[in-house]
Amino acid sequence: MFYEIRTYRLKNGAIPEYLKVVGEIGIAIQKKHLGNLVGYFSSEIGPINEIVHIWGYTSLDDRHARRARLTADPEWQAFLPKIRDLIVTAENKIMSPASFSPLGGQEPT
Repeated sequence: MFYEIRTYRLKNGAIPEYLKVVGEIGIAIQKKHLGNLVGYFSSEIGPINEIVHIWGYTSLDDRHARRARLTADPEWQAFLPKIRDLIVTAENKIMSPASFSPLGGQEPT
């Protein structure tokens, strides 16, 4: 099992707008292709104006195939301009859980 942790730093004050458009349009498209949403978060303490979302995959090949389907989806391509200008920086990590991690045995859907 692998987890992709995506962190976006947004423009100051853009979190409400970003969460609104993702909640109304984007998340359904992502879930259709990416499947296992582990969590979607916004920061309140520490680095501000951050969004973190975590997706689970059975393998790196699974991630690659799912992200390729998302990228090719015309609905996703039409959605991206709605959030693109709100994002200042993006960081992506691929993590694998330790054997004793509570998420270690979880299978994606």
